[in-house]
Amino acid sequence: MTTATAIPQVRRVAFDLPDDLDLCWSGHVPEFACAANSVSLLMPHVEPYVAKSVRSVLDQLADPALRDGAEAYVRQELAHHAQHHRLDARLLAEVRGLATLDRAMRAVFARLARRRRIGTHLAFAAGSETVAYSAARWAAAHRRELLSGADPRVADIFVWHLAEEVEHKTVAYDVFHAVDGSRRRFLWGMVQALLVLAIFTVLGTTVQLWHRRRLFHPVAIFRLVRWNITFLFELLPAMAVALVPGHHPRDLVDPPFLVQWLREHDATATR
Repeated sequence: MTTATAIPQVRRVAFDLPDDLDLCWSGHVPEFACAANSVSLLMPHVEPYVAKSVRSVLDQLADPALRDGAEAYVRQELAHHAQHHRLDARLLAEVRGLATLDRAMRAVFARLARRRRIGTHLAFAAGSETVAYSAARWAAAHRRELLSGADPRVADIFVWHLAEEVEHKTVAYDVFHAVDGSRRRFLWGMVQALLVLAIFTVLGTTVQLWHRRRLFHPVAIFRLVRWNITFLFELLPAMAVALVPGHHPRDLVDPPFLVQWLREHDATATR
């Protein structure tokens, strides 16, 4: 398979989170903070797993551009984990029940890591990028509702993370096809990635809403149901298209907001 992998840019970022940070940082839509925080809690587990999977096959990649792109992808993924760490530490310390959920996440990824076939690991990595790219498109389209009144110190972590998911959208896919390429395995990787994300996000959101005494609030329920439906309308077509012969992630149209956000960030960082 011939690839034209764009090499992601490895950035040195540091987001300053104050000690008195409100964990319900999303302003007018507190349910979004609960959901986003739940995704953040997954990062110490999923990011090292996919990074290790891709890094383990670097020597098998004959295309120098793909190898360089894969190395940059690994560094980006590990940076995401590092930047979510302080937020995750606060969540685990302050919200009862999340530590138990964190242990369950660790057990799931330990089980995934024990699988012998490298193609299954790479399929999960590629599948998770399909899910992440869809999440980035959905969040960009709904950013005015989700981020209006949000604490920018936290919001920028998620925006940066999603923008880099868009930037490296082709890498894990190209690596998987260079090493394995089974369409059946790729489908199962996408399904597994979606299930892991969905189950732990729902559980984490439920725990946090209970902690805030908002679990049965009708507005919270309405928003969460509506967001899930609109996200599925974004995700399921993307998953179907990803299985079409001849499809490549580079054919997808990137959200202009996230592309421009990275350009402005990089321009500011070089001054």
